[in-house]
Order: sequence, then structure tokens, then C-alpha cells
Amino acid sequence: MSSQPSSGGAPPSAHASTGPPEVGASLAANIAAEVTAFAREVGSCDPVTVVGARTHWDVGGCPHAEAREVRAPAGVWEHEPSEMTVRCGAGTTVAELSAHLARTGQMVPLDPADDAATVGGVLACGFGGHRRLRYGHVRDLVLQTRHVDASGKVVTAGGPTVKNVSGYDLARLLVGSLGTLGLLAEVILRTLPVPEASQWLTGDGDPFAAFDLLYRPSSILWDGRRTWILLEGDPADVAAEAAKLESAGFGPSDGPPTIPGPGRESRTPSGLRELAGTPDGWIAEVGVGLVHRDEPVQAALVSSTNAALMTQLKQRLDPHDRLNPGRRAW
Repeated sequence: MSSQPSSGGAPPSAHASTGPPEVGASLAANIAAEVTAFAREVGSCDPVTVVGARTHWDVGGCPHAEAREVRAPAGVWEHEPSEMTVRCGAGTTVAELSAHLARTGQMVPLDPADDAATVGGVLACGFGGHRRLRYGHVRDLVLQTRHVDASGKVVTAGGPTVKNVSGYDLARLLVGSLGTLGLLAEVILRTLPVPEASQWLTGDGDPFAAFDLLYRPSSILWDGRRTWILLEGDPADVAAEAAKLESAGFGPSDGPPTIPGPGRESRTPSGLRELAGTPDGWIAEVGVGLVHRDEPVQAALVSSTNAALMTQLKQRLDPHDRLNPGRRAW
């Protein structure tokens, strides 16, 4: 992890690199002028809150009214298809990022409910999409971040390639922190190939039996009565898995159900069975344990040990509580 004063640098290219393999090292070589401008805007004195598309604005509580609003830089700045990495401003919309990567058959499976959401907003909320069952938590997609700290400095955390870290893994720690530890300015994300085939199926079969039947489904959603399943991958494999489901009473579907909001509840994957027979208004992610609800859900209590650790970290990184004051990430 390193911090630098907000001195300018040449903006990186907005196009995919076509140079030799060593050009991939340029992904982290210079701080973009947009990032240093963002750092100057954040400054070092008054309370600030970063604004994206406001698609999840109420998560963690609204920031204090006196907090000055700032916006993170946007744009897809470098994409290395051969290295399967992409560098973009945190204010880039998921729609823009997805469209850019699709030109080379790649993607980043962020999957927000509204693709007008910004990349930084999705990461700050820590909201994985409905394909978390296959692709894991969104923090696993983050290789490097540049954020602005409470003193207005640009801080680089992580690296443009996968490697071990010692101490705090700050790049991933920022995921889900709601901007209370640092304001994301730029990220380098791992990209993945767009699946060759994709098929949704639905039916009233047992979602837990379907989970046991399948090999790496991308999503299994259940509302207590009906189940939706997403299969992705090689066309032959998808067809074979779909045949298993069709024999179990599932058929093709146009897509997933509407995911409720704003409530989110975390349970053990096996604990989802207890939802059978409960009132409507929820969608559960089978195999993951998340339950999405129409109504807000009271946050689960954090252990005293974890709360103390996070409080100490907040005091160390933002001692005057100027970053997104009013939001609580734990």
C-alpha cells in the first residue's frame, strides 16, 4: 500500500491496449489526472460524501446533510484482454464497463439490479449480484484500488496482478465499507470470459435438490414456491445440465424474477430451508444464504471483537469522521 500527494499525471488511454505483453505493467504506473483532481476536490477539511447513481443511496443510512457531495472520476481507462484486467474510474457505470468489455468477449460479473449503478458504488456497498453462487463475492474481483483518504491523499492498495499481501488487505477492505474508510477513485478489476451459452430455467421443484444435482450453477433463486436457475458455460455442458433440470420439472424461462429491495438478510445456506411457508416478499439465493426482502431488515449484531477492530480501524483511517459521516458499515 502506498500514498502519494495529489500531483498530476497524464490520463491513461481510454482504449484497450494493443502493445506487447509488458505494456500491462502500465496499468498501475501513473496516477491519472482525473484521480488527482478528485483528491483536490475531496480536500482535507470538511465532511464529504461521494455520490454515484444513488441506486443504493439509503444503504447504511444517509450521510449527514452538511456533508459536501463529490463525484468520483469515470471512464474505462485501460483494458488488457490478454492479462484479463481492466482499469476504470470508480464513477464509471456498470453499463459502460460491461459494454466496453463485451467488445473483447469479457465481463466483470458485478450484476447490480440497475446497471446505471457505478462501479465504485457497487463495491462500496459490497453488493454481489445474483451470480455470486458461481463467481463469488465482488471483493474477489478487486486487484487494486486508488482511493482518497481523510487527509486528501491518493492511496494505492493492492496490485494489478494476483499476489499475497501482508497486513491489511486494504483494497478488499474498502469493499462494503460504504466509503467510510476511503473514497474510491479508481479500481483495477479481474475480468472473465463472457459465457458461450446462458440459459434460465424455472419451475416449482425443490431448489436444494437442484443445487445438489447441478455442477456449478450460476444462480438459484427461490421465493418459497418457485425456483429460477441460471446455467452458464460451454453450450454442450449447459444443454446437459438443462436436461437434468427438465427431467426434474423445470422448463425454460425468459430470465430471473425481480429482486426485492431494500432489505438484505444473511443466513447460512442450510438455514434458507426455514423460510418455507413464510409470508411472501422475499427472494433467497440458494447456496449463498442471502435473502432479499421488500422491507428493510434490521442489521445483524456484530461481535464485540469485530466491532472494536472496525472502530479502531475507522479511528486510524478517518479520525475526524469526515468520510461519509452518518453511514454505518458495521
